[in-house]
Amino acid sequence: MKILRKPEWLKRKLLSSSELGNVIKTLEKYGLNTVCLEAKCPNRNICYANGQATFLIMGDVCTRSCRFCAILSGAPKSLDPDEPHKIANAVRDLGLSYVVITSVTRDDLPDGGAFVFAEAVIELRNEIPGIRIEILTPDFKGNHKALDTVLKTNPDVFNHNIETVSRLYSIVRPQADYSRSLNVLKYVSRKYNSVIKSGFMVGLGETDKEIFELMRDLKASGVQVLTIGQYLQPSSNHLPVERYVTPDQFKEYENFGETNLQFIKVFAGPLVRSSFMAKDIWQKISISN
Repeated sequence: MKILRKPEWLKRKLLSSSELGNVIKTLEKYGLNTVCLEAKCPNRNICYANGQATFLIMGDVCTRSCRFCAILSGAPKSLDPDEPHKIANAVRDLGLSYVVITSVTRDDLPDGGAFVFAEAVIELRNEIPGIRIEILTPDFKGNHKALDTVLKTNPDVFNHNIETVSRLYSIVRPQADYSRSLNVLKYVSRKYNSVIKSGFMVGLGETDKEIFELMRDLKASGVQVLTIGQYLQPSSNHLPVERYVTPDQFKEYENFGETNLQFIKVFAGPLVRSSFMAKDIWQKISISN
């Protein structure tokens, strides 16, 4: 199998700052996980250096085994009942005004862990007045009651990633379902007032025609903000990169989404990730509204 050489536009200089060490120490102090670390995000160093991190709740082991994701798959550990309080303490220590909370998928729990999301949002609202909160959730198997549990806490942004085009779902996300994820987004957009966000990767073998069709499906499902980034193979055990999309092509996706489909914002680029620059995107949305 031919391995594609990583292009220059995907190479990024490492940053260092006092904030980077501060974030790491804070996470260690409270025993918290981040998707930045567990998913091997290429922007981790930048976010940490800017004093930011995306919290990963309910442990660091996922009950699903998506073939693009670096997070460990297997039998999860018991939940930490103090996790919401620890997150609030960490957010306060870091001085964050905008926080993103995501999780591993917990199909072993009756509601998929929706109550943990809710407890975390409630704790943050109680402890840090004025905090803006974005939640990036799994599909909860399409369970509307689970979604209601989360969304009744009024997060500012509800994010659920579609990840890839319909044709590749059985390969990339064998335990997930394309239509189910669209229906999750559709349900939330019709019933709640949160900003609806989603994201996907390119470079897994999809065509541009399929990408544009996916974008239309997301728009029809009520998505307002979209992130599009390059898939990077986290290890030899994961799916290979089929192509590296150029920055100019990402700009085309962005223009198509904002001009043709009227998304409020499309944030597309080789190193774009779902929660990367989340606060900046929120601020742009607020200005445009």
